[in-house]
Amino acid sequence: MARDASFDPGAFDPLKAHRFAPSVLREYDVRGVVGDTITAADAYGLGRAFGTLARRRGARAIAVGYDGRHSSPMLAEALTQGLAACGLDVRLVGRGPTPMLYFAAYTTDVDGGVMITGSHNPPDYNGFKLVLHKASVFGPDIQELGRLAAAADYESGQGRIQEISVFDAYVARLLQDVKGERRLKVAWDAGNGAMGEAMAAVTARLPGEHFLLNAEIDGSFPNHHPDPTVAENLEQLQETVLREGCDLGIAFDGDGDRLGLVDSQARIVWGDQILLFLARDILKRHPGATIIGDVKCSEVLFDGIAAAGGRPLMWKTGHSVIKAKMKEIGAPFAGEMAAHFVFADGFYGYDDGLHAAIRVLAILQSSDQTLAGFRDGLPQLVNTPELRVPCPEHRKQAVVEEVKARLAAEGAEVTAIDGVRVKEKEGWWLLRASNTEDALTLRCEAADADGLAALTARLAAQLTASGLTPPAF
Repeated sequence: MARDASFDPGAFDPLKAHRFAPSVLREYDVRGVVGDTITAADAYGLGRAFGTLARRRGARAIAVGYDGRHSSPMLAEALTQGLAACGLDVRLVGRGPTPMLYFAAYTTDVDGGVMITGSHNPPDYNGFKLVLHKASVFGPDIQELGRLAAAADYESGQGRIQEISVFDAYVARLLQDVKGERRLKVAWDAGNGAMGEAMAAVTARLPGEHFLLNAEIDGSFPNHHPDPTVAENLEQLQETVLREGCDLGIAFDGDGDRLGLVDSQARIVWGDQILLFLARDILKRHPGATIIGDVKCSEVLFDGIAAAGGRPLMWKTGHSVIKAKMKEIGAPFAGEMAAHFVFADGFYGYDDGLHAAIRVLAILQSSDQTLAGFRDGLPQLVNTPELRVPCPEHRKQAVVEEVKARLAAEGAEVTAIDGVRVKEKEGWWLLRASNTEDALTLRCEAADADGLAALTARLAAQLTASGLTPPAF
């Protein structure tokens, strides 16, 4: 039965303990179904818990933003009341993309931020992304929020609530990275997500000719789902690129922190390919630098980074852990197959899909390169997209461990940074537990179709041995 989504912050006991549904306390954020596992009471409880954590780590002010989902304003209001009840000052930046909230957290007089967003999930989902002292809050700290709320172990006070606008400053900062004189024809698709207004403001000041799709923010996502890593969500963009003769097409996810691309032939340029395109440019300024990619990325990426004079580092999947590793080792750039791209090279060290798009355009506008030419120059391997197999939350890690044990008994060559990435003579395959869904994620890559069939068969056998039904590869 759905939990009651109605909530009056003024009537809520600020010292009352709160228990979150266990499924919403994820690795990188807090996320669930509105009216069921995420209610306004959860938002208030999260405000109390995160506000307490923040105050105990020296914070005095927190920025709050929200995306275009219909439930987001209500959740933002409840969260804000919870933060203020901890004695924190709250700066309300209003509706916009997640990177705009990050921008506020990194450039204004606050110590952190909370973004209310369901990201790329269906319209009935929503959640919270958290930043404190210019770093993502994730992993054990997310679980600590649950402990603080359940124990009502709260700081108390009465903080001030103030509305501020950072939209114009955010757009102006993005435009600083526009370079080159070459005029391009570009199709843009915001997917009716939270990046729509910023996309329109930026493109109005870019050279070239621009065709905007789904720029109106609409949390019901009436035209297609806002996830550019899924091929079917790019069909409208691909049609526009071909019809208008565009040089490329650009797409964003629901909260604007991820980037999708298609070339002039409407072929998808996948996340790890975008990462290599950008890495080659960054390595011209930072020769020998370490560039980070996650375990789902193609060998083409890691070989390509090395060929461009960089040091490739394979790391765990997830924008939060990628950002933390990047900061730890001082890498200028990192990214992942899921199309989060993080720049410390001339930027703040967080993921911003529109900033990444401008960096792509700057490379093209400053040279005679084409995205299609780049794609044609890549080694022609065959691979699966990222696939998901439903798996109960309590079984995800257990299945990975079962597979790992069987592989160890076989003497397989395994990289166990995040799940199992298995190197075979035909190529490699990956099995890992999703940090955002009740699912396992899979990927395989080989030199040819026969090799790919062999890899998918071995992966399917491992899933079957652990009682799961393999996908249709």
